[in-house]
Amino acid sequence: MSLFWKTFVRPKAWVAKLLLLVLIAAFGTLAYLGYLKPIVAFLDSEDLTYVIGNSRISAYLVLKGLLTVSIGFWLAGWFTDYTDEKIKSLNHVGTRSKAILGKVLQIVIYFILFLIILDILGVDLATLGILGGAIGIGIGFGLQKITSNFISGLILLFENSIEIGDLVELQDGLFGFVRHTSARYTLIETFDGKEVMIPNEDFVTNRVVNWTYTNSNGRVEIAVGVSYNSDLDLVHKLLIEAAKEHPTCMEDPEPVCYVDQFADSSVNFLLYFWVADVTLGRRGPKSDVMRTIWYKFKENGVTIPFPQRDLHMIPPEERK
Repeated sequence: MSLFWKTFVRPKAWVAKLLLLVLIAAFGTLAYLGYLKPIVAFLDSEDLTYVIGNSRISAYLVLKGLLTVSIGFWLAGWFTDYTDEKIKSLNHVGTRSKAILGKVLQIVIYFILFLIILDILGVDLATLGILGGAIGIGIGFGLQKITSNFISGLILLFENSIEIGDLVELQDGLFGFVRHTSARYTLIETFDGKEVMIPNEDFVTNRVVNWTYTNSNGRVEIAVGVSYNSDLDLVHKLLIEAAKEHPTCMEDPEPVCYVDQFADSSVNFLLYFWVADVTLGRRGPKSDVMRTIWYKFKENGVTIPFPQRDLHMIPPEERK
């Protein structure tokens, strides 16, 4: 089914598009010259026709419907791709406005295609009221999630809360970049290369952290413990220096350091510093600053303690 769709309904390669165009032109020419009349008569004969109530369904009608839908979707897909390229080339229009305009045009194009297909197949457009009621019932039961995701996608577009390139973190811990938005889902690329399709509804109903909503600044936190024999003022100075020496550390806000806890075997410090572009990652700067802290502590005789245990051996003669 996927191969049929990519080949005949929404072909991407120019060879497939050219082949499909040649086939359409060939069939149109044969039909115009009357060479297809015997085939049409055979497919529309009583032997290949089924009557259901007042409806007459023949092999010709089925084949005509399939060809009409395929050609219609191909033309609509080609026109949609063409309009998308034109919209993307509009430099004076924002990214969010381009996405909204593209979605609206796509809806209009396929709605017009739907009406044209019904007219070609001989369906009375007056029955659309009954069809609309049936579709409404279907949406209420079977298409509830699809409709919810579609409406949520429109809400995201108009609210401008999620854009392509944003770094987001979802409630379940998924962390990555927004790479694509569609009517049904939003594509998230994680740092390990996974591409996860998230339903649009999750972005509207659940908590979402957008690390780049108004700016791309990000804070890095480093916790470190030192011996109780250490000079706390010196430790504070060394930690601030280690952060400031890193090239990605921002000057405003400045790095800050706090004494956080008097633990069992150490005095614990917390170091905070900011990086200008969180999309480049925080683990790299954190690792670099921690290595600098290690070297500075060694040069200045600051000890990072580790848990120690005393083991008492009871002589055999004292055991009961």
